[in-house]
Amino acid sequence: MISILGGAGFVGYKLSALLDTKSLKYSIYDKKLSGGSFCDVTVPSSLRALKGAESVVNLAAVHRDDIFPLSLYDDVNVGGARSLCDAARKYDIKKIVFTSSVAIYGFAPADTGELGEVNYFNDYGRTKYLAEGVYKEWQAEDPDDRTLVIVRPTVIFGEGNRGNVYNLLKQIATGRFVMFGDGKNKKSMAYVENVAAFLEYSLSFAPGVHIHNYVDKPDFDMSGLVSTARATLFGKENVGIRLPAFLGVAIGYVADAIAAITRKSLPVSSIRVKKFLGTTQFASSVSQTGFVAPVTLKAGLARTLKYEFLDDNSDKRTFDTE
Repeated sequence: MISILGGAGFVGYKLSALLDTKSLKYSIYDKKLSGGSFCDVTVPSSLRALKGAESVVNLAAVHRDDIFPLSLYDDVNVGGARSLCDAARKYDIKKIVFTSSVAIYGFAPADTGELGEVNYFNDYGRTKYLAEGVYKEWQAEDPDDRTLVIVRPTVIFGEGNRGNVYNLLKQIATGRFVMFGDGKNKKSMAYVENVAAFLEYSLSFAPGVHIHNYVDKPDFDMSGLVSTARATLFGKENVGIRLPAFLGVAIGYVADAIAAITRKSLPVSSIRVKKFLGTTQFASSVSQTGFVAPVTLKAGLARTLKYEFLDDNSDKRTFDTE
């Protein structure tokens, strides 16, 4: 039996659908009752629901940048890891798959792999890294019989997600997008169905500690991403209007000033422009495991664009993330 903590979210939704196709037995647990049984990693007594599980996939996390109080990062990401490990000891669970994040590397050099320097810059990255340590301690107590898989995904996108990638694609789809810079900066991305497939694949790993960044390769550069999106949406394989990078940053600062005066959030800001212009690229050892992603990155992008902007799926479920 596979238990999925935080299984009512975006990745859990896709993972459970995949397990259905393979007729694998699983249970979903989440503090949100829709789509699963109640379980909250900050309430240790609720983890008694894991009794009888052979494997646990932990997707539960505090992620967003606007979390208050900040102590929730530690309570959920670190305290939750401790509670899960205690439950695993109590119920003799031998395998844990934990979704961490490339956020532990912070603003990392291009092609940072699993051995890259830990240099987090926010509470999310910090607490994900601390949680990894909690799980490693659990595995080290019985290294020949316990399996720990730590998956560090880059930004995840896909049908129904309402995160940063969706916001960019929506700007392109509605014609409000302006390209800043030369577009040569690269962005690592991960299509949700491929992430779910790797999580399922990792359940077969032998005892030991397995750490993998998850990135769908090859990476898009921004010009390639935008032109591919425009080709799918409009049949025009170009980036449209392009402005110099310095002008984009200047517009961002003007937007910051307007937002401060009006106290209204705007779709453009200096931080967002700088993030857009930066390179966020990671290497991954996933291919060394024998895993082959079922969907190419380009096909995943095309599927997402079609689902969100060309077909009518307004009655379908959506997932708010960053």
